[in-house]
Amino acid sequence: MKLGFVGLGQMGKPMALNLLKSGKELIVYDQRPNSYLEFEEQGARVAKGLQDVAEADIIFCSLPNSEVVHQVLLGEEGLKQALRTGQIIVDTSTIKYNTTLDIAKELAARGVEFLDAPVSGMEARAKEGTLTMMCGGKQELFTKVTPYLQWMANKILYMGNSGSGQLTKLINQLLFDINGAALAEILPMSIKLGLDPEKVGEVVNSGTGRSYASEFFIPKILEGNFTEGYPMKHAYKDLVSGVEISSSLCIPMPVLCAATTTYQIALLKGLGDRDKGGMIGVFEDLLQVQYRKSTGKGGLG
Repeated sequence: MKLGFVGLGQMGKPMALNLLKSGKELIVYDQRPNSYLEFEEQGARVAKGLQDVAEADIIFCSLPNSEVVHQVLLGEEGLKQALRTGQIIVDTSTIKYNTTLDIAKELAARGVEFLDAPVSGMEARAKEGTLTMMCGGKQELFTKVTPYLQWMANKILYMGNSGSGQLTKLINQLLFDINGAALAEILPMSIKLGLDPEKVGEVVNSGTGRSYASEFFIPKILEGNFTEGYPMKHAYKDLVSGVEISSSLCIPMPVLCAATTTYQIALLKGLGDRDKGGMIGVFEDLLQVQYRKSTGKGGLG
């Protein structure tokens, strides 16, 4: 069994390194040559071009968005011309539901199996191999590739037909986005009213207001650290997908729409390179306060 991995970014690199521990031959590809050194040192084969990855029996992808995934798999210079009947594509990227269905259909017409398997968890969990993975596709295909998925994730769930993994990931992401937007709105208010930021954070993270977002972001916001999560400019695609589903199926999502507005303002203010904790900058600027360890006073003036 020969494995391939396309996309060695923030999440893809640690996932591929863990997959290498399976002992199977691994071919890796990324557009950035500086991604290869660690793989070469550990015995992986570095592809000279994208087409080299098509030698693999199972090809994993970890790519930034729907357009890139489609280009890599089905574009004129992508893998489609070199793919063969019986190969398996496992896409761990987070992409649009409709794009997933289109890719699965086109690959099936070529005799290629497809599993959408987006992951939840940040870079630290990718390094530990403790991601959560949500999978959509044929159940027998899911069973076949699970032994390889287990090198990258410790919670692996079969969600149903093609696209089900992406829908499940989207639900999780939207809830996370809403939590992040809520923190951005409420925490600066506490400083404006003269409360101590560290004590507020302690209460939130030990009380009923806590969430994974609060536990992860509040300590980092207090330190002014906005670089340890996924950049907002890349994560915005999840909100777009949520709003598209809301519009196309006439499903009211007022709280999501409000969170999306905060997100959009953050991007327009040039905060897109920050992680989602960086949304707090929107309301910090509005109220002229900062939620930081060094700021114990905000006052009403």
